[in-house]
Amino acid sequence: MPMSSLPAAVLSHMIAINNVPPPPFHSIPNLKVSKHINYGQLNALCHIRGLQHRRSTSGVLLAHDTFMKQYPKIFLHKKPRLPKLFKQEERRKPNKDTEESPHQQPDDSHNIADHVKKAHGAHTLYGPRRSTEKLVEFLAILKKLPVHRTAYEHKTVWKILKTVPDLTSQLSDEHLKTLSKNVISETWVKGSTVVGNDGFYIILKGLARPQRRVYKNLIEGDDSTVSFIPQSYHSIIFNEDFKISTLAEMNLPSHDSMLTKWSTFGSLEITPEIETQAFSVVTLDDCEILKIPAKEYARLKLEKIKLENTQKLKLIHKCPYYEEWPTLSIYELTALIKWKKFPPGHVIVESGNIISFVGYINSGYCNIYRSIIGLVKLQPNKVKKCRKFVYMGKLKERESFGEISVLLQVPFTCTIITGKEVEMAIIEDKDLFVA
Repeated sequence: MPMSSLPAAVLSHMIAINNVPPPPFHSIPNLKVSKHINYGQLNALCHIRGLQHRRSTSGVLLAHDTFMKQYPKIFLHKKPRLPKLFKQEERRKPNKDTEESPHQQPDDSHNIADHVKKAHGAHTLYGPRRSTEKLVEFLAILKKLPVHRTAYEHKTVWKILKTVPDLTSQLSDEHLKTLSKNVISETWVKGSTVVGNDGFYIILKGLARPQRRVYKNLIEGDDSTVSFIPQSYHSIIFNEDFKISTLAEMNLPSHDSMLTKWSTFGSLEITPEIETQAFSVVTLDDCEILKIPAKEYARLKLEKIKLENTQKLKLIHKCPYYEEWPTLSIYELTALIKWKKFPPGHVIVESGNIISFVGYINSGYCNIYRSIIGLVKLQPNKVKKCRKFVYMGKLKERESFGEISVLLQVPFTCTIITGKEVEMAIIEDKDLFVA
């Protein structure tokens, strides 16, 4: 009889299960030995006599005490590692005759440029690496046109120029920051003559020497030399009469007067061409020279004057007695004004005296006092005269004083004392009468 489909499927499944081999045996993973347990102490702890057999109570208590004492020993404790003590190396004291710098290198250098620079009195090529990298970056920035420099590059130029004493002694920090945005670098080949009458120059690379022409008087036997600057004399100094009386020569400066890196020459003021000899140098190497044009400094001063005149004009125009004055008349006064500061408690003018200037308060205030004579009662039917100062008011910002006293030459009826530091624009009486 044929079998149904379901029993046949079950039968075939059972046959298939019997033919499947059993799964393979898997090995038990090895237990990792802990690094924090002393297994020798643990084994000795487990074999303490008296823990397995509880025949007597005293034996169990003794075994328990022993177990508790030895139990902490099964744990390993890391030994604390103390930091190493660094011994400071003893430095050899330099001799009194020779004092070595931290960046000094041996004299047996094979770089001939190093020996040439040393012969001219300049520093060697060895030096702080960081300063060299800064100089390279500085030169790269100066090669760009000022309009193409970033804000970071302008700030870098300004910071480096602040380290030049000849600049900081002549310019304020604000003016130096403004001029640093227009400085440029010029390359001069060896043997060139750089005339510094049109700007202020700083040598960044190479060597130069100042050029001075002198003459020696041979008739009087005077060995002293005199500077010879005017250009108009150059065409006649070699005539026959001059050869008999004097000897013209070039004064070559010594190594001490050589212009090296960060040396300066020239002037921030525009000098006439007749004095070019006094500001001329001759390059002994290919030089990189930073130039601050004198025209830029003149433009900066002109802008400063315009700004100050505008500030003076606004100050006078806002004073109560000058509000209706025409602008041209006030402009005449701004040319005579000078700025001056007074400390707190300073007596500007005393009552009974003629003040020597007209003042326009820009900041701060002044107190006005009137000197009066009062009677003080001492005893019955007796009084005494006493001078006292009575507070009358205050002079504030944008107020003026002293016009009547200066113009009419009449004494002040009050005493004016500064309440705190006062900055004011003043016109002295001598300037006012001359104008």
